[in-house]
Amino acid sequence: MEYKAGVEESGNRPRRQILIQNVSKRCLILTFCGGDVILVINMVVLYILREDLLMENAIVRLEYISIQNFKNVSNGKISFDNNRGNYKASILGIYGQNGSGKTALIDALELLQSLLCGRPVSVKFADYIKVDSDMAMISYGFSISMDGETIRTVYEVSLKKTYDVQPSNIEQEESTIPSYRTEVFKEVVRTLIRSPKGNDRMGRLIDTDSVGVFDPVPKANLLLGDSKKKRMDLMGFKKYSALSSRSFVFSGELLAVIRENAKTDENAEKRYYSGILDALARYGNTELFVVNTATSGWISLNAQPLIFKYEKENHGARGTMMLSLDKPTVIPQSLLTVVQKIVINMNTVLEQIIPGLTICVKNLGTQLMNGDQVGVRIQLMSKKNNKEIALKYESEGIKKIVSILQLLIVVYNRSSITVAIDELDSGIFEYLLGELLRIISEKGKGQLIFTSHNLRPLETLDKGFVAFTTVNPQNRYVRLNNVKTNNNLRDFYYRDIMLGEQKEQVYEPTNNSEIAFAFREAGEAIGS
Repeated sequence: MEYKAGVEESGNRPRRQILIQNVSKRCLILTFCGGDVILVINMVVLYILREDLLMENAIVRLEYISIQNFKNVSNGKISFDNNRGNYKASILGIYGQNGSGKTALIDALELLQSLLCGRPVSVKFADYIKVDSDMAMISYGFSISMDGETIRTVYEVSLKKTYDVQPSNIEQEESTIPSYRTEVFKEVVRTLIRSPKGNDRMGRLIDTDSVGVFDPVPKANLLLGDSKKKRMDLMGFKKYSALSSRSFVFSGELLAVIRENAKTDENAEKRYYSGILDALARYGNTELFVVNTATSGWISLNAQPLIFKYEKENHGARGTMMLSLDKPTVIPQSLLTVVQKIVINMNTVLEQIIPGLTICVKNLGTQLMNGDQVGVRIQLMSKKNNKEIALKYESEGIKKIVSILQLLIVVYNRSSITVAIDELDSGIFEYLLGELLRIISEKGKGQLIFTSHNLRPLETLDKGFVAFTTVNPQNRYVRLNNVKTNNNLRDFYYRDIMLGEQKEQVYEPTNNSEIAFAFREAGEAIGS
């Protein structure tokens, strides 16, 4: 079956007709972000970059995150800027005691990705709202570089747990397990508001806490146009977004109206605001990657995750593929070339960080998939000293490196990429971890955010690239003060754990005698 993307006029430049082969019944054809046509295969996205947008892509960077009443963070704000040197890369390592809010930051980025992509927000985020609060609020600060200027933009969003009441049409006892969902509400976009007099200032562009489609009314009139029918439709979509746990601001329905209205005339202000929203949506869809511990956990279940972003000329692919380690995996034939290119790309670096080791894709022949689609059976192999063995026999550390290596390559080379990894150190030799982070921080271009328990990076990274959690839920994230250039940050951190020299306490003290007594008491309880 063949799908054809419609041809539209964009100014004087017609969009190219694009033919895409439907390779699986689970594929979806979507249009987003200025008309890019993408193909979704499970968690893999194949996309074709429009020729007229290749030179116009904005560079989006996260500048800060502010968190309120989310998991165990009552209040916490963390900046990703390091003004201590002329670094192109933006690195942030989060360190702290177990249960002190490190993973909350990664979860906040996972939430952001879902919102910017217009996807339903997982119900788990309803459970992440602090137990003594009715709602959580998260604010994301961005810098957007486009058309020769840098535009500061803030996206604020609130979450609450909403219970669904679905009355039955027969008389029965009420269910003891209520159904609930995550409701996204009070979305606000603040950015540099253009003024005819030239005195531009930060202000509200969109605020969904309104009776109409959104406030402020003058901006709604500018971005939505005069069509009453479109406004009525958008009011319905706004209600549907709340019911389906999606962002309304970054819904395809609202962005399509704003984008279409911006093309109807030569109003530069419309195109400017539309460009900001498109840049954020594109960032969420193609430039932001979040790797949580659940993804890494697949390795212990004999599944190898490949997390990647690959672009060549005007074609690209991004996403996560889960390849079985204990038996061949059947993938659509059209993805074989993508996997092979990703592996070749990774091998360039892999054999340098693990001398002599490469991986390869063994093609075991074709096999019919559902719907008479032709698939290919493949197996990942590792190769060292000209001998091949199945990748499943390698250590979990090597598998972890393979799973994220292509993302680290992209972070090193592209300034528009943000990668967030929870427990980056898991399974990776500490000396290698420190050296990889040193190389990326000194010579890379993109943005890498990670949590870790291994303190080796404290000795290789500039102190401006490291933040710490505290035991104070009202001020969860800090950078250490009074650290001199010649101080070893690792030793400085250990000393602060022992002496508590910072304004905020970074470690909740534990008592070794009490721990030993607890072990003995627990053993006696079970007869040990």
